[in-house]
Amino acid sequence: MFHRILIANRGEIALRILRACKDLGIETVAVYSEADRDSLHLRYADETICIGPAASSESYLNIPALIAAAEIADVEAIHPGYGFLSENEHFAEVCQSCNIKFIGPSPKAIAQCGDKVAAKRLATESGVPTVPGSDGPVDNEQDALAVARKIGFPVLVKAAAGGGGRGMRVAHNEPSLVTGYHSARSEAEKAFKNSTVYLEKYIEKPRHVEIQIMGDQHGNIVHLGERDCSLQRRHQKLVEESPCTVLDDATRQAMGDAAVRLAKAANYWSAGTVEFLLDKDKNYYFIEVNSRIQVEHPVTELVTDTDLIREMIKIAAGERLSFRQEDIRLRGHAMEFRINAEDPDHNFKPSPGTIRTFIAPAGPGVRWDSHIYQGYTVPPHYDSMVGKLIIHRHTRKQVIEVARRALQELTTEGIVTTASLFLRILDHSDFRAGQVDTGFIDRYFSPR
Repeated sequence: MFHRILIANRGEIALRILRACKDLGIETVAVYSEADRDSLHLRYADETICIGPAASSESYLNIPALIAAAEIADVEAIHPGYGFLSENEHFAEVCQSCNIKFIGPSPKAIAQCGDKVAAKRLATESGVPTVPGSDGPVDNEQDALAVARKIGFPVLVKAAAGGGGRGMRVAHNEPSLVTGYHSARSEAEKAFKNSTVYLEKYIEKPRHVEIQIMGDQHGNIVHLGERDCSLQRRHQKLVEESPCTVLDDATRQAMGDAAVRLAKAANYWSAGTVEFLLDKDKNYYFIEVNSRIQVEHPVTELVTDTDLIREMIKIAAGERLSFRQEDIRLRGHAMEFRINAEDPDHNFKPSPGTIRTFIAPAGPGVRWDSHIYQGYTVPPHYDSMVGKLIIHRHTRKQVIEVARRALQELTTEGIVTTASLFLRILDHSDFRAGQVDTGFIDRYFSPR
């Protein structure tokens, strides 16, 4: 097992990783930008190192600064968390060349899974159902039109290196496809330095259902059930739950088996997520692999009684998975609500600032993962998420009841959060009935 780990991230995930390390008896080194000097996880780390100014490009995305910090602190491994460099093949390679373990998949697996065109090809070769679309990158608008005429409108233009909804456009006819093709390429180039795009058939009113996988370096790969992540705004997830309300055991097993086949084809180890679209007839289609731990991983931890961060660390150290497929059983129901410092009543305007009063929700079935505290100033430089409220009870109905109470308990005077939005969602009849899809938020809760 490792003696010392550097945590190459910030906020709640940095604190989450630090706690897992402490539980394993591992010393921690926390890095931070100048804007994060008051971050909570710094109080508990064994050593802290400032790696640059507020801008992510000069701190959390600064590979030389991170490696220098790791070498100075004499660590054996780096955990990247999610976001930032967690799916960066080059960063994983640099860690490897410096004899520092990257707590995540191999560089080759990241490369295979991170490029959506390559991942789709791998899925097809593994017998995993994929959305009809182009066989690879679409290099010009004429080819895009030809693909669209073949598979039929509406179609989705997607950036090969994309994520978070960037470099993505829906087209319902040929003129909108031409416009969407060029705007998607332009946005992808700016966001990812890669303008490559491909086309897929656009599935009307789908659910976004993902399968959590975990593999070790000895060839063992297990899936840990699904998470329904359909409640999204601009392709950013807001609420995640497990199990999915419409999945039967046979479909769940088929999706889990498909995810494992794909992971084995990529020689994948560590935590990962294989994401699917599920249509109204329970047909599922592969869309992408996230080769990292997900924001919503606590949902799976609660329904499967596992510690995924702890497992990642042990796998990186060369240990075998601590559980087998037959050990995984879904127990009860769980939901996660992403609490963002945004004003949902004013077009989700960011709300950074100092938290004058803070009261965390608590009680049976309540988990609060966060780095905020009374007197903490939420900086304007990073993602707006300030906490995750995760509820786990025996039934979905009980989860909704406890979630309402917990959201009302949460107090963050000084900043506005999305908690009020979730209270409205919990009262919506379609949500309570489990009748949701990826357009739910836009239909009922987006500003007109």
